Amino acid sequence: MGYAYERVLLAVQRHTHPFPAELEEYVMRYSQEYNIPPEIILSVIRAESSFRSSVVSHAGAVGLMQIMPTTFEDLTSRTGGHHEHGMLFDPATNIRYGTFYLRYLFDMFGDWDLTFAAYNAGLGRVRGWMADSEIVQDGELIIAAIPIEETRNYVTRVNRNIEMYRKLYFP
Repeated sequence: MGYAYERVLLAVQRHTHPFPAELEEYVMRYSQEYNIPPEIILSVIRAESSFRSSVVSHAGAVGLMQIMPTTFEDLTSRTGGHHEHGMLFDPATNIRYGTFYLRYLFDMFGDWDLTFAAYNAGLGRVRGWMADSEIVQDGELIIAAIPIEETRNYVTRVNRNIEMYRKLYFP
């Protein structure tokens, strides 16, 4: 009974934490290109858009990884790419630049929680938090001390998703 129960539980968890086949090629390609574990990319996509490529946030962030158009302009200039209106709705483009941005932030902060917080709340805010030892200690973000509830919940949700994707798809 234990084995059968575990298989049913895994099936249910895979249903609630999908790895959409149509995105697999892009997630795996940019995971390798930017050296970001695929479960992190999937977790950010799930937290940002629930795998809906046509989503636009109230703040104007676009697509699967919810990239702001101004951030997209900056990222394309850093990579030598070009940007056009509507490109962020394309899954390949959105995942490429979202993953590139995760790598950029991780290289800057060296900590995934700080990276996720900056992805959500903005680079400037997180830089400000770095000076506050109540929020960042020894280069590590204290999640419970994040002063913005949305960001605190976001970092927690991304980490929870990472653990689930590791368990289900990347043991």
